[in-house]
Amino acid sequence: MATPAFDLNALRRLPLAERLKLVEDLWDSIAAESPDAAFPVTPELAAELDRRSAEMEANPGLGEPWDQVKARTLRDLRSRQK
Repeated sequence: MATPAFDLNALRRLPLAERLKLVEDLWDSIAAESPDAAFPVTPELAAELDRRSAEMEANPGLGEPWDQVKARTLRDLRSRQK
């Protein structure tokens, strides 16, 4: 295996919120560069997505905006680090 061009131990020492942001950014870059075939939508997954979409349309107040979920999750993670 090739030697990485970064210090993995230094990355492990980053605060949790920074590591999560790094993972999110890395995942976004992988998804942006990957062909659709790399992330196939099975019939079962399509049916589940359709079910969830219909549920949200029928009950718009049921969910929570992503920015609120993300902020709460990061806040909870930070409080656990203290």
